[in-house]
Order: sequence, then C-alpha cells, then structure tokens
Amino acid sequence: MAQLIPFANSGHIVIKVIQEKSGHCVCEMTLALEGQANLTKRFHGQSPKHAIAIGLESLAQTFRMEAETEQKVAWDAVDRSLSGAINEKRFHVILHYETIAEEETKFEAMHNTLMGNNVVENAEITILQIDPDLAVDPRNKRHNA
Repeated sequence: MAQLIPFANSGHIVIKVIQEKSGHCVCEMTLALEGQANLTKRFHGQSPKHAIAIGLESLAQTFRMEAETEQKVAWDAVDRSLSGAINEKRFHVILHYETIAEEETKFEAMHNTLMGNNVVENAEITILQIDPDLAVDPRNKRHNA
C-alpha cells in the first residue's frame, strides 16, 4: 500500500535558461518545497541543455546525500536471523564522477579517464539500502561516441 509522501518533500522546480553575450548559458534553478524557503542557484553551461544538466545533477547530489544520511545505516552492521544465518540486504549503489579533461579528442578524454582509475578513486559514492521488491532499474553503461 502506498504511503503519502511528507509535505516537505513535495514541490516543484523552476528552470530558467539565460543566454549570455559570450554564447554560454546560465541555468537558474529554483527548488520550491512546501514548508521551506525557495532557493535559487545558478549553473553555467556550454549550451542550454548542458547548463540544465549541471543544475539537475547538483540537485540530485544534494538529495542523494540527504537520502543516505537519513537512513543512518551502519557500514558494518550485519543482520542475522534467529537461527544465526546472515540476512542479505539490497543496496542501490550510485557512483558519480565529474572532471574537466583536456585531451585531443572525445575518445581520448573517455579512454584516459577510464584507464587512469580516476572514476573509482575520485567518485562520489552513495549507497542506499532498498527493499527487495523496490523496482529500481540502474542505468546501463553508455558511451556516445
């Protein structure tokens, strides 16, 4: 049975993209949640979609961190049944990595990032414990060449 979402998590996002004289774009993003003051942030991008993507990723990062903190799951906690058997848990692992790569080609930027283990070593990792029946479909690896 579905539960009502607390009012403080309901609201809307207002996105406004402004073209600068340089040709770059600024995305002004306002998050309006019930019971909280509206917060507007600005994100710069090469194009309107790039600026929006940066803004949405910043918002996602904030919510990922809050979701993980709210769970208060101990890193080394092991649940056992009455018989002593370990109860396996299910986790949604989200890995996020961004960088600025100065390379000759898009392929080299991707290749050198992957080969240098930068993603694994420098990524932000969020681990959320989820119910066994939660329909979460992790995004598949995708490279647009």
